[in-house]
Amino acid sequence: MLEASNGSPQEARPAGFLRVSAALAAQSHPHAPVWLEQSARTSQEAADALGVSLGQIAKSVVFRKKSDDSAVLVIASGDRRVDESLLKALTGPLGRADADYVKNRTGFSIGGVSPVGFAPETGGAPQLFIDRELFRFELIWAAAGHPNGVFKMTPAELESLTGAPVIDVVKA
Repeated sequence: MLEASNGSPQEARPAGFLRVSAALAAQSHPHAPVWLEQSARTSQEAADALGVSLGQIAKSVVFRKKSDDSAVLVIASGDRRVDESLLKALTGPLGRADADYVKNRTGFSIGGVSPVGFAPETGGAPQLFIDRELFRFELIWAAAGHPNGVFKMTPAELESLTGAPVIDVVKA
């Protein structure tokens, strides 16, 4: 099911996957991204492909901040829904982010938005938050810049890699 990222030439991988690989290597993350044989655009598809529970998928949910049109990215457990009203208390009014907005603000397509390795031309990382519910799990998996790419970590490693605050932002 899984193929190590070095299982075939890196040049053949998409730019987003390569950026995430480089970002993880630069931070000495112990787990290189892996390339899935099939696309995992949704949390359920990723969980099925990896043989893990839905909650172990660290999904990326992007919002559009109304005050300045900047991006807000919440990394949440795949089995939970982000409560926009809780998030608004920290960011101000939010709007929906369509596929073009997500690509332009993160450098990643929907289904492959990683918590690290944002494209330089996007102006850097969006405002990031990690939902506390991810800490229910010993190991979690996040997108690695493409719907076929994922990487594993502990929730504490996610916090360290991103520097994002851990908050309570999912529906009870």
